[in-house]
Amino acid sequence: MTIPSDRAAGAPVLDPLAGLRTAGGPEFDVYLTGTVFLDIIFTGLDSAPVRGTESWARGMGSSPGGIANMATALARLGLRTALAAAFGDDMYGEYCWEALSRGEGIDLGQSRTVPGWHSPVTVSMAYEGERTMISHGHEAPPPETPAPASPVRAEAAVALLEPGRREEWIGNAARAGSRVFADVGWDDTGRWDPADLADLEHCEAFLPNAEEAMRYTRTDCPRAAARALAERVPLAVVTMGEKGAYAADGRTGETAEVPAIVVEALDPTGAGDVFVAGFVTGTLAGWPLADRLAFACLTAALSVQEFGGSLSAPGWVEIAAWWQHVRSYDDQSRGTLRRYAFLDGLLPCAARPWPLRRAQPTLGFRGA
Repeated sequence: MTIPSDRAAGAPVLDPLAGLRTAGGPEFDVYLTGTVFLDIIFTGLDSAPVRGTESWARGMGSSPGGIANMATALARLGLRTALAAAFGDDMYGEYCWEALSRGEGIDLGQSRTVPGWHSPVTVSMAYEGERTMISHGHEAPPPETPAPASPVRAEAAVALLEPGRREEWIGNAARAGSRVFADVGWDDTGRWDPADLADLEHCEAFLPNAEEAMRYTRTDCPRAAARALAERVPLAVVTMGEKGAYAADGRTGETAEVPAIVVEALDPTGAGDVFVAGFVTGTLAGWPLADRLAFACLTAALSVQEFGGSLSAPGWVEIAAWWQHVRSYDDQSRGTLRRYAFLDGLLPCAARPWPLRRAQPTLGFRGA
């Protein structure tokens, strides 16, 4: 079975927190929980499929998806990552488990294989810079869901908030010392009531996209929305798509804005997860707010140039290759060179040639 990752390829994984860990500290850097999907991604479509016709895609890929996108992104950035999830006992579940545990080095000690339960599946079609997804699955039976009430001890935890629903593990993780970073999904109820996000009281940072942030704050500007959210959570980070990202620190009053990196997007699947992973990495490493924001924008930009969510998550080798490539051109924006100069003290000296291609377009080949 082919497992596309830095670890599987024998490439060293840079540890951004190596100098910060202490004896007796948490075993893990990040804990997260959620649903793992098998993602099947079709790329290279010129337009949306038309009813009654057959469309051929120029590219495709398969990989663990759902919460696996963020877990993989964190692990590839060198963070010791623990994931609690249910896995089907079918071939899809077996593949996802092996890809995450052996291929990416993610700890699945709080995960379980559920007998008789098939893996959730998502088919994603990428075209015109957007995506259309079709998913199928059934909720895993107890006790595999909901998440364990007492998660493993970790420096940080990433939570996906569901409007109107509390998750016991989030409060427990915060009380145990984890710094909780929260994302949120679309509010299908249409209420967009901040009171429905009760677990925000346990969170250090909240990272919605611009549309979600403006709806929850009843504002018409992403920056105003971030400042309003910073009154409820210590740090609010609002992603603005092609316009970059904006952050407001409610404790210090500091704000930061970083423009997006212009790239040719192949597939946006998982870009938001990769952004969160980049921001969490910079926060745990103690970087300045603007550097954290820039790093998150960079990792997200690199991810959309490949297909798939977890397949496209960049590691330090990809980041180093991008930085080497950017500095080799005299016509590069001086602003870009200044904005990412902090990478010089982080990256390995040698990098593979740009552009890189690591993702494999199949569930895996059987060895001879």
